[in-house]
Amino acid sequence: MSKAVRKSRTEEKDLNPWPVIVPSVAVAAAGIASWGAFVPSSQLFGPTLRHTPHAKKVALTFDDGPNPAITPSLLDLLGKYDASATFFLIGRFARACPDLVREIAARGHVLGNHTDTHPNLAFLSARRIRGELARCQDAIADATGGIAPRWMRPPYGARSPMLAREVRAAGLRGVVMWSVIGHDWKPQPPLKLIGRLYRSARGRGRYGDIIVLHDGDHRALGGDRRHIIAALAHWLPRWRDAGLEFVTMDTMQQTGQLQQS
Repeated sequence: MSKAVRKSRTEEKDLNPWPVIVPSVAVAAAGIASWGAFVPSSQLFGPTLRHTPHAKKVALTFDDGPNPAITPSLLDLLGKYDASATFFLIGRFARACPDLVREIAARGHVLGNHTDTHPNLAFLSARRIRGELARCQDAIADATGGIAPRWMRPPYGARSPMLAREVRAAGLRGVVMWSVIGHDWKPQPPLKLIGRLYRSARGRGRYGDIIVLHDGDHRALGGDRRHIIAALAHWLPRWRDAGLEFVTMDTMQQTGQLQQS
């Protein structure tokens, strides 16, 4: 063996592998953390609810309200088809529209916690998460005379390792994600949203869908959500005729039929 070959092999043995290994591990860890924080099906940072217990049971949920521009019309439409829903409210909007919060509850719908200001919880400290949950709880309880939410949904679906503990500390029963999302947070032709909601009209598979739509705009009151009203006006009678039952998070809890996944 030549001197050059022996020298090359010696140098290979002397190489420090950590400059290669450490970045690779860091990239992998970051990928896992991102999956745990943002993918709706992830249970990495605590159990979440994504399905109803039966294919014929559908949970309609609405985020970012209350919104005086749309929520009253939405309540009328849901009432027309005897469809109960769960509304995940933003605390600052609940303080601005307490009468509308009371109306949602009076119509038989469930109120949920969507934080006070709609931040990305994946990047907040435990103390700030605690404050966001507490202020939203207080805003809704103040508006309703003491009805505090029992469920929460994180803005953007973003979670952190601290969230599950803070949810329990706030007296909330759990974190609700979704199996169907309408991508409806921007004004759009109703036909686009009608098409996205098609899979929920079939009532197939073992479990039913938790559908997330938005009756509000987290940036300000008065968001344009007319496409949601139009899409639901199309689907509600069809879902009803297909034999689907509209359930809330509370009704599933009361019947012991919550499906964690």
